[in-house]
Amino acid sequence: QVQLVESGGGLVQAGGSLRLSCAATGRTFSNYAMGWFRQAPGKEREFVAVISWSSGYTYYADSVKGRFTISRDNAKNTVYLQMNSLKPEDTAVYYCGADPMGLGVPITSYEYDYWGQGTQVTVSS
Repeated sequence: QVQLVESGGGLVQAGGSLRLSCAATGRTFSNYAMGWFRQAPGKEREFVAVISWSSGYTYYADSVKGRFTISRDNAKNTVYLQMNSLKPEDTAVYYCGADPMGLGVPITSYEYDYWGQGTQVTVSS
């Protein structure tokens, strides 16, 4: 299996920034899509951003567009989520996921086969 490990979460003031990392180990494939999702207390897991591993194409949820940037480092098998202008409503556990087939633009959690353990992001007022 592919193993995914998130890091970079923490406590930050509103308006601040964090950069999350997701390192992939094990067997990976060039056609992977890698995505970020988040789950707030009492809420369902929601899509945040996705990137095509091969092409670098990105797509964002409307709620984070213009504030978050997803990117990847091919040599390190790592995907990043740069989060700027953070708001209290961004508070959630953030998960990275991998879709080995990378077909289309996967924006639902059901399309992902692998998940990390999550990293907590807390934004205070």
